[in-house]
Amino acid sequence: MHELILLRHAEAQPASPGADDNVRRLSGRGEQEARAAGAWLKSHGIRPDRVLCSPSERTCATATLALAALERAPTMEEATEIYNATPGELLALLDQHDDVNTVMLVGHNPGIERLVALLVEGRSDEFRGMPPAGLAVLHLDGPLEPGSARLDAFWSP
Repeated sequence: MHELILLRHAEAQPASPGADDNVRRLSGRGEQEARAAGAWLKSHGIRPDRVLCSPSERTCATATLALAALERAPTMEEATEIYNATPGELLALLDQHDDVNTVMLVGHNPGIERLVALLVEGRSDEFRGMPPAGLAVLHLDGPLEPGSARLDAFWSP
């Protein structure tokens, strides 16, 4: 893997008391944010070879809407281990996908923002935040290890 795209799900509707968090849908604003993320990827010529997505409703909808902007977008693979994952767990998942050049992972905070910090700065406690539908594009010159990535782009709606 040489490029890693990390996308946090777009704005979701508030959780209903007692409802399963996995079924939260995107808000109207969240749908616009997800489409804007896809438009940004397209305008920068960034196209993932593989997409890994948390199985929650809001992450799947974010990925689907963002990928709709891309020509010949890859199919999305649901990965249950993304939901509530630590940066270490996300690294272990990504290690299983080093056979492709560009991977996009669609997930949740705090895991996404901490993974960016871990890969770029070598420490997951130094995160700066990842807004809904925020994108981080990381370049990797070697193995996927703490401090091994360069942040090439950061975008938020």
